[in-house]
Amino acid sequence: MGLALAEAQAAATAGEIPVGAVVLDANGAVIGAGRNVREAVPDPTGHAEVIAIREAAAALGDRVLEGCTLVVTLEPCAMCAGTILAARLPRVVFGAWDEKAGAVGSVYDLLRDGRLPHAVPEVVSGVRAQECAALLQSFFDARR
Repeated sequence: MGLALAEAQAAATAGEIPVGAVVLDANGAVIGAGRNVREAVPDPTGHAEVIAIREAAAALGDRVLEGCTLVVTLEPCAMCAGTILAARLPRVVFGAWDEKAGAVGSVYDLLRDGRLPHAVPEVVSGVRAQECAALLQSFFDARR
């Protein structure tokens, strides 16, 4: 989570909403990293999770991220949850809950929706949640 928080801090420094993500392979090595880049690119799909998953897929040369883990500072939204399912990620670890747009348990729970034709990934929530939430809160406080 420390690496994901560093990505989130870099996003904040660039004026982006501070969300960061990393993808770890089965041995724990970072094979993808991302931060929000929606404003800079501009790209509506420029979420940290999508960027990290794209990098990991390129590193592995495969769209299926078997044995990998996504670590992200904020609960993924519906778009990112769909990307997680499409990549067949078996594990997702996130920090802060997103009570407005979260799709991994707070508003929606797409990863564990049995109606979808994908294996249900393991989800670990609340990892360093206070740090992750504080980074977001300070970012938005400074904008108000």
